[in-house]
Amino acid sequence: MNKDFILFNLQWAKEQIVQTIQSIESDPDYHYGSYLVQMTLIYEHINTAWNAREVSDAQAKECSEEDYNKWRQYPAKNEIYLGP
Repeated sequence: MNKDFILFNLQWAKEQIVQTIQSIESDPDYHYGSYLVQMTLIYEHINTAWNAREVSDAQAKECSEEDYNKWRQYPAKNEIYLGP
């Protein structure tokens, strides 16, 4: 498990979640377009933390366009263990 890459992506998502909450709370004119952009970016990093959890440091640093497109996708249902 590539903990450094996982943590990078989860920390980034966490910061964006906090920022999004603050924006929604403080801006009465906060609109759907901003929300959509922020949530898309948050999901990309959460999904990458999951989908790329086993990549090597070298692969994480290289991150080809193909890797990026694969890693940011919402995980398939059969890839997530939901327990008994």
